Amino acid sequence: MAEVSLKNVSKAFGKTQAVSEISMTIEDGAFVVLLGPTGAGKTTTLRLISGLEKLDAGSIHIGGRDVGIETPAQRDVAMVFQQYSLYPHMSVRDNLAFPLRSPILKTPEDVIAQKVQKIAEVLQIPHKLDNKATELSGGEMQRVSIGRALVRDPAIYLMDEPLSSLDAKLRADLRVELKRIHADLGSTLLYVTHDQIEAMTMATHIGVLEEGRLVQYGTPKDIYENPSSIYVASRLGLPRINILPSSLFPGSHKGPSIGLRPENIRQGDGIAATVLRSEHLGDQTRLHLEVEGHAITTLTDPHQDYAAHETIKISPQNPLYFDASGARVV
Repeated sequence: MAEVSLKNVSKAFGKTQAVSEISMTIEDGAFVVLLGPTGAGKTTTLRLISGLEKLDAGSIHIGGRDVGIETPAQRDVAMVFQQYSLYPHMSVRDNLAFPLRSPILKTPEDVIAQKVQKIAEVLQIPHKLDNKATELSGGEMQRVSIGRALVRDPAIYLMDEPLSSLDAKLRADLRVELKRIHADLGSTLLYVTHDQIEAMTMATHIGVLEEGRLVQYGTPKDIYENPSSIYVASRLGLPRINILPSSLFPGSHKGPSIGLRPENIRQGDGIAATVLRSEHLGDQTRLHLEVEGHAITTLTDPHQDYAAHETIKISPQNPLYFDASGARVV
């Protein structure tokens, strides 16, 4: 494994600036997630690191080596794509072994057999090794796709939304698997997603992208608790953070907008809020409120019942403040 460093990396396609002056360091052994909506520059960043796209400006170092003039094969990276990209006529064993049989690696067959068996056990599919790829379920196919990257020992694994085409239960299962695999192998991993749950549950560090720019980089806890802007605050947390005019609440405020996570709204005193509806989710209840035309979502006691149009009192607790441009005010 190796540290990967990006310095002022930029890439444009015609008049569209896909990536703009991104600088960050992916430490050896880290699990870094790039988070952002479609068009934020996540996949382009992966492709620049892998060498599938050429830099317009800046530099990329892998293990201290400037890889700007190296081909994708020379960069020693392994990439997992959103689609499975398996060879349907091959067995799982041969799909996993395929990268190791390349003319560049020239891996001996006995070593290939050992590596394939080890990765199959890590992915919990050793009993599927002799099955054709077409005989697998969607989750098993994605495990094999991930396994084809894991059989190698690259400087870094690059994963481009590998779980997005799976159903909710499989995504949850494979999130746990990927985190376990990362812990077992001690690998360096850069993972791209628009799914905040994947980012929060798997990452050691998160990079939040907005229109090709890296707007915040840090641990999931730090980004959740100390977002640099309304944009960043809105990317993490479910239900989403409530962004409201500060003037709704009495007292002095640091900025014109106040941000309240659903768990940071206290009930029992403060301003009057009208209950619109409640959603009982077993371990919690989401309460949807309205205050002077502004919608607010909060979390409350799962054993408490609320009637529509009921009035309750709420007040902010540990609020975040933002200026008129959306930047955080500390």
